[in-house]
Amino acid sequence: MPDNNFRYVVVEGPIGVGKTSLARRLAQSFGSELLLEEPEDNPFLRRFYEDPRGAALPAQLFFLFQRARQMEQLRQSDMFEEVRVADFLLDKDRLFAELTLDADELGLYEQIFSKLAIDAPDPDLVVYLQAPADVLMRRIAMRGIAHEQRIQREYLEALMESYARFFHEYDRSPLLIVNTTDIDPVNNVADYQLLHERIMEVRSGRHYYNPSVGALA
Repeated sequence: MPDNNFRYVVVEGPIGVGKTSLARRLAQSFGSELLLEEPEDNPFLRRFYEDPRGAALPAQLFFLFQRARQMEQLRQSDMFEEVRVADFLLDKDRLFAELTLDADELGLYEQIFSKLAIDAPDPDLVVYLQAPADVLMRRIAMRGIAHEQRIQREYLEALMESYARFFHEYDRSPLLIVNTTDIDPVNNVADYQLLHERIMEVRSGRHYYNPSVGALA
């Protein structure tokens, strides 16, 4: 168990930034339960990358229902018995909806979201990973998931901007913003150890970790 009283830690960031891999590694360090997005279960996701306009709504609603179910399971479990690390924040679901849906679809999505009345717990810490578009495109290419190879740079840049706006306003949990451009905390032991130390130092507020200058503010 971590010595910072963390019970629920979320790792977030755009596609290709390494959030799932880092969440797995943190869960191993904490000896905690892992709560992951399950994109491979979404039958509409491949179609979305092939035809973003035609498949955006079903892909988005599938993820919404999936995340609602996971949050309900999290609420029903004993949050004081186990540490949990997740690779998604429920709040970001609407971020994708606003980016991919037209006005009518977004209106329908919002009606469904409100009817679900999801009571998601606030994380004890959110780790938001960032990297430039060139780095993300390279990482996406390297991991070789077939349908992700259709991701357009313009879409990725729009997604990055949406994340930046969202976390600029985010204040529901302590937040650590990490520049991952020059580090590999998943495969490099030294990089991971330094990031883990920064994570364990966070108590409240907003912090920035930029390994190129070694700053935690």
